[in-house]
Amino acid sequence: MSSMLKIYSRRIPQCLKIFKHLELGSAEIFLKHTTGLNSRTLFTLTSKSYNSFSTKSQNIYSCTERYFQSSAALFEVKVVKVPPFADSVSEGDVRWEKKKGDQVAEDDVVLEIETDKTSVPVPSPGSGTIVDTFVEDGATVKAGQELFSIDITGVAPSKAAPQPTAPAPPPTVAAPPPPPAAPKPPPAAAPRPPPPPAAPKPAAPMKSIPVAAIRHAQAIEAATVKVPPQDPTKEITGTRSEQRVKMSRMRLKIAERLKEAQNTNAMLTTLNEIDMSNIIEFRKSNMEAFQKKHGIKLGFMSAFVKASAYALQDQPVVNAVIDGNEIIYRDYVDISVAVATPKGLVVPIIRNVERMSFADIELTIAALGEKAKKGSLAVEDMDGGTFTVSNGGVFGSLFGTPIINPPQSAILGMHKTQDRPVVVNGQIVIRPMMYIALTYDHRLIDGREAVLFLRKIKAAVEDPRIMLAGI
Repeated sequence: MSSMLKIYSRRIPQCLKIFKHLELGSAEIFLKHTTGLNSRTLFTLTSKSYNSFSTKSQNIYSCTERYFQSSAALFEVKVVKVPPFADSVSEGDVRWEKKKGDQVAEDDVVLEIETDKTSVPVPSPGSGTIVDTFVEDGATVKAGQELFSIDITGVAPSKAAPQPTAPAPPPTVAAPPPPPAAPKPPPAAAPRPPPPPAAPKPAAPMKSIPVAAIRHAQAIEAATVKVPPQDPTKEITGTRSEQRVKMSRMRLKIAERLKEAQNTNAMLTTLNEIDMSNIIEFRKSNMEAFQKKHGIKLGFMSAFVKASAYALQDQPVVNAVIDGNEIIYRDYVDISVAVATPKGLVVPIIRNVERMSFADIELTIAALGEKAKKGSLAVEDMDGGTFTVSNGGVFGSLFGTPIINPPQSAILGMHKTQDRPVVVNGQIVIRPMMYIALTYDHRLIDGREAVLFLRKIKAAVEDPRIMLAGI
């Protein structure tokens, strides 16, 4: 609509004088008359008869006083490009949520760009219609590359109107009494009864039908047609078919990093077990007060994350990493927390854990978990980290050996808490016990440091008071 003209003015007569000098076949002028009520009015005029016009009420963009502008920005075709990536990301794969010709509202997600670490949503810059797409689904794109064009019309897609409720039925009125029945006419002559039906022919004896034919007919009747599943990642229907699905960029990166960890590190795992009685009692006795003050439940992850930071401060070599012929010692504790999502394993980072309280850790974990669930984790949320905590116990894992998350040097694996008989002061008692595993890079960390590190975590979880005492 090239004839669209928007005029913002303080006084309507001034706008009309300006419009007299415009040589347009037809135009629509948006005016806001601020001298009286805060009304918004649309005037439709033509260059031949600008003195006679019709007035309609319509919501339009507000404007400030003493402002005049003519613009056609509302009706334009805009090209959307790939947004800038983080420094550690150079490209990503496209997954379309909308298609050519779809109507979208402002900020609707048109497509997502899946990178090595996360998915970057690309929203619509305004309400309108997608005119064209420049890349195919699954294509690899770089920052600044053109993705699609959209006609900004300012019209959002219409939503389905709610079904009107059926009107209530009118109240029933008692029917008047029926009139007296008329006298019955004399009965007519009864019709002649129909002839009796012919006797059915005797069926063939059952022995004349082969048993195999009966079974074959029954099998055909009971047979069902099976088709391969639309999503082979969610079900198996038994059709004995095979489907090839392209690996996502995130899954490819996970596979590459895990194999790199095996090929690079001299991984070794040491084990211990924790008596969870005290931390369970601590959590139970303080749960209500903690939730009332901080608005979140007190979990076990905060105890293990804080204990890991405490043990890292005691054994700084576990917080270090090998880089070529040098060792990098880091004077901060950033702990990655492994989170399973439908798209794969992600490891958002809790930064500066050495300065955080249990409440700070729980609030940060909750915020990162919510972002992971919505798929809105940014690359910055997962970039870095000096140590990783993985809790396979939430899925019921009793025992396992985790793999190092490069470029880190160690990872702690938590497992399921289970009642087991243990010996305490010479007596066999039942206690809630958890196995913990520390996988470390033996090129950098010796067995002594690894065992002492794991013992420090055990002591801090079983009795958190030692962290306050600094022992």
